[in-house]
Amino acid sequence: MSAPNKSYDPVEVEALKPEEIERMRDEALAAFAAAGDLEQLQEAKVAHTGGTSPLALANREIGALPPHAKADAGKRVGQARGAVSKALAARQAELEAERDARVLVEEAVDVTLPYDRVPAGARHPLTTMMERVADVFVSMGYEIAEGPEVEAEWFNFDALNFTPDHPARQMQDTFFVHGAKSGDSDGESGVILRTHTSPVQARALLDREPPVYIVCPGRVYRTDELDATHTPVFHQIELLAVDEGLTMADLKGTLDHMVQSLFGADMKTRLRPNYFPFTEPSAEMDMLCYVCRGESVGNPDKACRTCSSEGWIELGGCGMVNPRVLVACGVDPEKYSGFAFGFGIERMLMFRHNVEDMRDMVEGDVRFTRPFGMEI
Repeated sequence: MSAPNKSYDPVEVEALKPEEIERMRDEALAAFAAAGDLEQLQEAKVAHTGGTSPLALANREIGALPPHAKADAGKRVGQARGAVSKALAARQAELEAERDARVLVEEAVDVTLPYDRVPAGARHPLTTMMERVADVFVSMGYEIAEGPEVEAEWFNFDALNFTPDHPARQMQDTFFVHGAKSGDSDGESGVILRTHTSPVQARALLDREPPVYIVCPGRVYRTDELDATHTPVFHQIELLAVDEGLTMADLKGTLDHMVQSLFGADMKTRLRPNYFPFTEPSAEMDMLCYVCRGESVGNPDKACRTCSSEGWIELGGCGMVNPRVLVACGVDPEKYSGFAFGFGIERMLMFRHNVEDMRDMVEGDVRFTRPFGMEI
C-alpha cells in the first residue's frame, strides 16, 4: 500500500493569493471609510462581510489547497477578515457618535421656554350650572331623568293638558318635524322638537309607580330669534315630585332650599299667582335679588341694575301638578298629589354671573368660557 502523495500541488487558487487577499481587505476598509452615515455603512458591511463577500468566498476556497498550504492561506484570510471587522466596528462607533451629537443639536429642547403655550381649556358654564343645580336635588334624593329631544306631540302637549287650540302649538311657536303641524292641510306629523323638558315628567310617570322624585335637565327648542335675551335653542331644568300628601308647602320648602344652596343661606323666595296648563294652582317663583338683597327698593342711593331696584328676580314657573296630567299619565289623583317647577339655565347663568348678552353663550368664543375654568 502506497503512502499519500503529499507532494501533489493542485492548480493555484487565484482568490487565495496574498496580493488578492490584500486587495479585498483594502477595498473593504476603503468602503467603510467612505460611508457617510450608518445606512451606507450597513450596505458596505453586507457587501464586504456578508456570506457572499469576496473574503467569505475566498475562505471557502481554502479546502481546495493541499494540506501543507491550508494553514498559511487560512492565516492570511483570517488576518484580513479580522482587520475588516475591526475597521467596521471603529467606523460604526464614529458614525454613531456623530449621529448622537447631531440629534442633541437638532432635537434639543429649550427648557427655559414657557411650558403652558397651549392654553388650558374650560367647561362651558351652561354645563357646569346645569350639573350644579341637578346636584342640589340629587343630594335631596331626587333622580336624574332624561328623554328625547325629538318628541311626540302627545307627550309635549296633550299629556300636559295643553288644549288643541293652545297658542304654544302654533307653527310660530313650535318646531314641527317635516314642517307639518297636526290638523293642518299639509298632513299630520305629530313629531316636534320639544319646547320644554316637561315631556320627560310625563314619560317618567308612565314608566314607574309613585312615589316619583325626578329632576329633568336638557336642551329645548322654540322659534325665538337669537338676540341678547332670547335663543331658539336653550336649556331648562325641571323638577317633579309625586307622592301621597304633597302640598304647596313642600314646594315652597324645596324652592327655598334650592336658592339657598345656589345663592346663599340668607336667600328667600316668594310665589305669585299665575296660570300654566299643567299645574293647578300655579305660581311664578321670585327669589330675593342676590346682589342688593332687597335693599335697593325705594332707595335711589343704592339703585340695583340686576333687579331694577325691585328687590326680587323672577326665576321660573311652578305649581301643583294638575290632576288631569296625573290622569293622563295613569296616576290616581285621589291618592297622589305632586308639585313641579322649571326654569331656564341661561337665565340663571345671566343672573349669577352678570352675563348681559345671551349670544355670548352660543358663539363658541373661548374668551367667554375660559374665565369659568374647569370646575366639575
